[in-house]
Amino acid sequence: MGVLRLIPAAALAAGLSQFPAFSDQYVQRLGGQVDALTRVAAEFDASASRAGLSREAALADLTGSGFRDAHQADMRRSFARLEHARADLAMLRMAAPLERMALPHRLRDRETLAATWGDFRPAIPVTSAGLIAAGIGFLAGWLLPGLLAWPFRRAARH
Repeated sequence: MGVLRLIPAAALAAGLSQFPAFSDQYVQRLGGQVDALTRVAAEFDASASRAGLSREAALADLTGSGFRDAHQADMRRSFARLEHARADLAMLRMAAPLERMALPHRLRDRETLAATWGDFRPAIPVTSAGLIAAGIGFLAGWLLPGLLAWPFRRAARH
């Protein structure tokens, strides 16, 4: 039973030890996305202002053709993405790398997550956060087989 626990424990330790570095890279990329989307929003708002319109009025004005309707939908998605990204970035920046393990729902920007994952290369956990995350993963991996087997052991006794 020890080997059966050691394998998942080591695998989860190795996997979770990478989370602090991965989340750092995600936060950096998300910050870049927020900067880019902020520029897009500022340019749109400036154009609307020059035309004497608010953002909502300018968006409402983007109707009447397939292109305008599509552009309006794109801009609405960009503004919504900016708001979500800003909120997520603020939360993730306040959290320490290990605290981010409790915030996986804040890694929700799919484009940023995919780009981060595509460029991420695992490394040995030499930071204290990486070693603690590895320890948590090892403990979880050590306990997991016992927890999964528990209902079967109970059923075998009866």
